[in-house]
Amino acid sequence: MLRSPSYAILSAAALCAATAGCQENAPTTPGSQSTAKPAGESKEHGHDHDDHGHPSEGPHHGVLVELGSEEYHAEVTHDDASGAVTVYLLDSSAKKSVASEATEITINLKHGDKPEQFKLAAQPQEGDTAGQSSRYAITDKELAEHLHEAATEPRLSLSIGGQPYSGAIPHEDHAAHDHDHDHDK
Repeated sequence: MLRSPSYAILSAAALCAATAGCQENAPTTPGSQSTAKPAGESKEHGHDHDDHGHPSEGPHHGVLVELGSEEYHAEVTHDDASGAVTVYLLDSSAKKSVASEATEITINLKHGDKPEQFKLAAQPQEGDTAGQSSRYAITDKELAEHLHEAATEPRLSLSIGGQPYSGAIPHEDHAAHDHDHDHDK
């Protein structure tokens, strides 16, 4: 069957429009800063991102931070009672651990007009290569409380494989989240 060139052009245009939706706001370079939104919340393109298999929370039931063009994710968990804040480094699917050579990572935020910085120390998990860590932690009740305050604008800064990454830590609805999770699963 012979088809006209206009049919082929229209078919190609429809395919491009259908597949371009999730790439509109993606950073274009590795390690570029991300405006991390919790997966599943964005409906900017007329569809829920969960349609593409993006998880809405990490394997430890924490909020996800997108790093780069979804090259990696970081999962942030915290316990208000103890002040424990833990960050797990994950792959692009937000399911498997990824280790970094960094001995610490940083959470920067604003409290009022005052910038604050919190350093989380490496706490390697079983299976991490010697000299690397996929888990970082701090016990600081002030930081745990600030993670509930949207006005603090917390940002995570770290490196993986020598490449710098930064991403916004999404504000977590305190009333909707149970903080009694076991953080060392």
